Amino acid sequence: MIVRPFADTNLAVYCLDADLTRRAKALSVMRARPVISVQVVNEFLSVVIRKSRLPRETAMRLARILMNRCEVVSVTRQTVEMALELGDRYQLSHWDALIVAAALAAGCDTLFSEDLQHGQVFNRQLTVVNPFH
Repeated sequence: MIVRPFADTNLAVYCLDADLTRRAKALSVMRARPVISVQVVNEFLSVVIRKSRLPRETAMRLARILMNRCEVVSVTRQTVEMALELGDRYQLSHWDALIVAAALAAGCDTLFSEDLQHGQVFNRQLTVVNPFH
């Protein structure tokens, strides 16, 4: 049973995807109002403006909707310290480690992401689930 899910940036981005199957799976996760971090919001904005080429006004409106529908947690100095340790221990990129650290700090038990290994468990607490797997 999923108690407290965290969603990586790709889930928010795929809610706008042209692939209807991928969009439906992403929307299913995001409708559960998962926890996200400020990193997710910023990466979402970057992707939808730069890669998807949405107008800035539209991207900002979507980012506000995202923040209103999810619990948004901060990235603190302690989160960064944890990310440095996790990145070293699990051989993660800094940005992936920061997502994992934010999810752990928020007390989440599930991390929805396609960027990390499906089924991987971090600190015996957080399990990665790739909804597109």
